[in-house]
Amino acid sequence: MRILFLTHAFNSLTQRLFVELEALGHQVSVEFDINDSVAMEAVALASPDLIIAPFLKRAIPESIWQRHVCLVVHPGIPGDRGPSSLDWAILQGKSRWGVTVLQANGEMDGGDIWASCEFAMRQTSKGSLYRNEVTEAAVKAVRLAVERFQAGDYQPLPQDQLKTSEPGQWQPLMKQQQRQIDWQQDTTELVMRKLQSSDGMPGVKDCLFGQPCHLYDARVEKVLRGKPGEVIARSGPAICIATVDGAVWVGHLKLSEANTPFKLPATWLLADRLSELEEIEPTADSGYREIWYEQADGVGYLHFPFYNGAMSSRQCHALLEAYRAAKQCDTQAIVLLGGPDYWSNGMHLNMIEAAGSAADASWENINAIDDLALEIITTESHLTIAALQGNAGAGGVFLARAADEVWARNGVILNPHYKDMGNLYGSEYWSYLLPRYVGEEHAQIIIQNRLPMGAPQAAALQLVDRVIDERGSSFLVQVRKLTEAMIAAPAFAKRLHYKRARRTADELQKPLSQYREEELEQMKRNFYGFDPSYHIARYNFVHKIAKSRTPLTIARHRRTDNQWKCAS
Repeated sequence: MRILFLTHAFNSLTQRLFVELEALGHQVSVEFDINDSVAMEAVALASPDLIIAPFLKRAIPESIWQRHVCLVVHPGIPGDRGPSSLDWAILQGKSRWGVTVLQANGEMDGGDIWASCEFAMRQTSKGSLYRNEVTEAAVKAVRLAVERFQAGDYQPLPQDQLKTSEPGQWQPLMKQQQRQIDWQQDTTELVMRKLQSSDGMPGVKDCLFGQPCHLYDARVEKVLRGKPGEVIARSGPAICIATVDGAVWVGHLKLSEANTPFKLPATWLLADRLSELEEIEPTADSGYREIWYEQADGVGYLHFPFYNGAMSSRQCHALLEAYRAAKQCDTQAIVLLGGPDYWSNGMHLNMIEAAGSAADASWENINAIDDLALEIITTESHLTIAALQGNAGAGGVFLARAADEVWARNGVILNPHYKDMGNLYGSEYWSYLLPRYVGEEHAQIIIQNRLPMGAPQAAALQLVDRVIDERGSSFLVQVRKLTEAMIAAPAFAKRLHYKRARRTADELQKPLSQYREEELEQMKRNFYGFDPSYHIARYNFVHKIAKSRTPLTIARHRRTDNQWKCAS
């Protein structure tokens, strides 16, 4: 079918549904929901068989839903309604939640139900739930709804006919009044629910050292105690705030009155206020861990769940140091695990935007990532595996490809391109790694394509070596089994020998330093040249400035030939 997405943005859920429906043979085009006239024009151009709204912040115009079936993806159980569905579910401590696909009508979230899917809630942030459980449930529900629509004989269920013991209900927009933390009364568990239900957007409004701010990126502290509401310690990017029965770490802030009205590491923003605070060396029970290493049965595992997958110069240097230490351990393989939500998204654009010179900060950041990539590429002592539990984008994809093997969870979305960030050229030795692992033809497809791809599509292009059909802890168990089997194989020693010989031959043909020099020469033009496209795109991204039009790469109905093309 021809399916049109009406969406506020091409976010992670929209990208996943785009990839899934195209894999099923549907032709999908996307239109950003800018205003009624733009939406109506898009529908007229697209002539869709079906309209799907994966992520909206306002109602679909009546002139559209009266003439077309419009399926809205709502992150709530059947009967639940309102704009803060997931926020309320987390704040109220729901043990189960779901996604409902309903037909748009004149009543907010009140349309007939085409499909729904429930899931068990984890105690985690709203963003993590959205990228994982909500997305997986949405994929199942949307696929079922599309199948039912295509069959042509399904009658959706009116919400007034719901037969369930605990139906959802209308919940209003959650305001800061409901999110506000009472540090003198709220338990750690309640503080965490307030912070987790607000993470991503809009954050929890608070006041630190007399400065209004919003709090994000919370973790529980299990050891430290102090006077409720006071900042009692620091660790890496995070500050520790005492509660009535414990403490929590807050990794990121947004200062309401600052010149940087976007999320940044808490200790960076409050550096001049924290000099007297104790610096906690992070462990499993205390402090804020950004990077940690563990090993078992001849394999080392390096975790780096950086917030939103962004890697600043400081984080790259720290990860490089941790990786070098891992190479000194008595192991045969090193698995780079990233985090459960993101493996890596490359440069830390927020930190670059906040720097005195964005060009200098960009240059420092890309060189720091290149140093890490170089260390991985030139590792001769170990087999290296990048195991992607979560999504990866831009330089993060090519940093993963620096490893000998790339394994990805089925459901991970990759965006292996830089061009949408102001035609950024990119580095991380991609000009060596892509031809080396995927071949010249596939390399051109990957670097020129501005569309997201799923793990199976990435595997078909040889960007990914193995797709794993497991999630969460089961994914990690499978990675362990596969890695241990690999190093136990009789041919493992020969593989390491071949790896060293291949690297030596490649270096003689063209040294890695030349690839890096050529890439960075292009990047220097992006950062310091006359064309400001990268700096404008980065500013718009960091400040969350909505796009004024939908890119033609996804708005296929707006291309001059007006031909929809399925992704290969």
